[in-house]
Amino acid sequence: MTPVSEDIATLVEAWPVPTVAAAVTSPTATVAVAGDSDWVVPVASISKLLAGYVAMVAVEEGTIALDGAAGRPGATFRHLLSHAAGYGFDGTAPVAAVGVRRIYSNTGIEVAADELARRAGMPYRQYLADGVLRPLGMGGTVLSGSPAHGVASNVGDLARFARELMRPTLISAGTRDEMVSVQFPQLAGVVPGVGRFDPNPWGLGPEIKGGKTGHWMGAATSDRTYGHFGGTGTFLWVDPGTDLAVVALTNRQFGPWALRWWPLFCDQVVTSFT
Repeated sequence: MTPVSEDIATLVEAWPVPTVAAAVTSPTATVAVAGDSDWVVPVASISKLLAGYVAMVAVEEGTIALDGAAGRPGATFRHLLSHAAGYGFDGTAPVAAVGVRRIYSNTGIEVAADELARRAGMPYRQYLADGVLRPLGMGGTVLSGSPAHGVASNVGDLARFARELMRPTLISAGTRDEMVSVQFPQLAGVVPGVGRFDPNPWGLGPEIKGGKTGHWMGAATSDRTYGHFGGTGTFLWVDPGTDLAVVALTNRQFGPWALRWWPLFCDQVVTSFT
């Protein structure tokens, strides 16, 4: 385990949470850790970052095509992975036409994962394990339930995954770039618990900061920063502008406390490590 950094530990010690573990990583190594990097916790919607990456592996293997039909009529994998297929938060009943609004949707991710599994001829959980978790040595990470929010993991594993996002080895850099580029850039929508943004940029799994203000990723991170937070009080972001990534896990549900403390922490990390 990487030794605890007093610097980053100081940055999270004021958070009003029972337990916290966090890490800052460069493209090659974890540079600071606070808490137990082996502590496994449900990461909720950070699962969507893994779902996006699994989809990119499947694209390169020829299992799926981003613009191939999937889900409701008129929708594609690209729509599903970027919350543009018109599904609601949960439930298969459409709430909007395809491609007209950014509607944050667990269902879209689940439909994409189910269709990927059908075309691969294996369960999504196995595709995730064989295609991403085992090759990256993410032995503490498991999926139980929904591909959209059912992963449990730890800081050590997620730091490895962040480094894979920064310098991909399982897919090409070009495919990774497609995953983290804005899809359907004109779409407005709501980041749950944060606010409405017009536009609301999103990639194929990750949220993209773009020009959003008052955002959970802070003000000092670049507009190119991408990642996801989870309703269990967790987040992961990668900033290509600073070549840093951060993982933070807690055991307190996301709420106003996070919108107060996370941006301060993110800004302090950028200041301290660049």
